Amino acid sequence: MATSTQLPRSPGRSGSKIRSKTVIWTALGLTTLFVFITSEVLLYTDYPMYHAYRLQVIADRQLLIPHTLAGMLALLIGPLQFSSRFRQRYLKIHRVLGRIYVVSVFVGAATGVALAWGRPGLPGTSMQAAAWIVCTTAAFITARNRQIIQHRQWMARSYAVTFTFVSSRVLNLVPAYWSHLGDVLSAVGVIAFTLASLLIVDLGLNWRELTTRRD
Repeated sequence: MATSTQLPRSPGRSGSKIRSKTVIWTALGLTTLFVFITSEVLLYTDYPMYHAYRLQVIADRQLLIPHTLAGMLALLIGPLQFSSRFRQRYLKIHRVLGRIYVVSVFVGAATGVALAWGRPGLPGTSMQAAAWIVCTTAAFITARNRQIIQHRQWMARSYAVTFTFVSSRVLNLVPAYWSHLGDVLSAVGVIAFTLASLLIVDLGLNWRELTTRRD
């Protein structure tokens, strides 16, 4: 019987990886909470700065409801999919949630473009939707092909785009965002946050190669 040898993991490296994950997910969680309070709660209470936007949200509710539900589903499924412990214990559920995530992305992307159709924000939304679909499709294909390392990398990129639905709303507190330049800033902001998110993820994925010199 052929056996394979595997080098033991360094306790220091393992602990550092766990700490890094904890910091990342804590930061994402705090950002989500901040955006929920300063954007969604104030929108619901009809905060004066958001009044015009609130009327637009009400008018767009038929598309906005499935768009929001799909985005929230993808946002909530992501952390479970990245959990090694959950994946090892509940592999079948992991696969089912993965398929739900893919469907949510496609629904969210399609409805997002439909919402932006005919508006100045269409270029930014289209670029975001395209990046979302490409990264998620690549993650799905690599999973089907059992290219697990590449699958995890593409899922990281996909979730980075998913999270731009939260991170880009940090700009909601900027008064100019709601002025006559609001549509322009919104489109630029979506593109900037999408590109920055993908760049940060790729730097993280290749950090060891970037910081380690081979002998």
